[in-house]
Amino acid sequence: MIVVTTPTGQIGREVVARLLDARENSVPVRVIVRDPAALAPQVRERVEVVQGSHADPAVLKEACQGADRVFWLVPPNPRAESVEGHFRAFTDALIEVTGAQGVERVVAVSTLGRGVARNAGPISASLAMDEAIAATGVHYRAVCPPSLMENELRQIASIRDAGVFSAPLVPDRVLRLCATRDVAAVAARLLLDDSWSGQEDVAVVGPDDLTPEGMAAVLSEVLDRPVRAELVTTAELKARVIRFGASQAWAQSLADMADAQNAQGFYGSAQPTTPDLAPTTFRQWCEEVFKPAALRR
Repeated sequence: MIVVTTPTGQIGREVVARLLDARENSVPVRVIVRDPAALAPQVRERVEVVQGSHADPAVLKEACQGADRVFWLVPPNPRAESVEGHFRAFTDALIEVTGAQGVERVVAVSTLGRGVARNAGPISASLAMDEAIAATGVHYRAVCPPSLMENELRQIASIRDAGVFSAPLVPDRVLRLCATRDVAAVAARLLLDDSWSGQEDVAVVGPDDLTPEGMAAVLSEVLDRPVRAELVTTAELKARVIRFGASQAWAQSLADMADAQNAQGFYGSAQPTTPDLAPTTFRQWCEEVFKPAALRR
């Protein structure tokens, strides 16, 4: 039995789809979801559903009954009063269940930055999650992408209507990228493979060598309109996400993450690409995902 968390999220729903479509998969799939109605009908027909949050030990215990593999992802909560506390609440539930339920393998979405990132908000919290899970002794793979291309969907209106692509990063410094579909593909392959053991990070880094200015140039060409990169300060970033309803703690964590990326470079050019695991280029993603989304709105 494979248990999948966040089955309606950007990565989780793709993991479920890949598991269900895999010809070699004869292992049943069970999902944990707050609202089963949010699942696509064709998914609901083919999976077992446990309703609730995977931060709830009772829900997680029910879902992991008889399961030997778990896909794990801590969903963001911009209203959380503590980023560390948010990650810890989910992780503690998994640790409690892993020891009692006989789960053998956990595949989680984490991040690049191990051994480098310090005081980096959600990145530091995610890396601490890895350490806590690994300490249980479970066989563990942390799937580690850099910045996700899908983050740029939050800027559709600004990019399409004003021609402005903003980033709290140095405009001429390389920012490594990855598409969520490539993260999901790696996670699904690991879940379908019951031969691996031990604990490892799996870097999933797209083939591009782009700066924010380079990303703006690609967007200009794909959208056929001028797009420029604009540096925003971390103070401006914090104020912006607070205006959209984030807590002070969550907003500060994002500012800390941006400051850490600028100072420590853990999503930068020093990180090797892994095109065999993450083949999607930023241009391909813009043509197949960003441009159609912009035209629909």
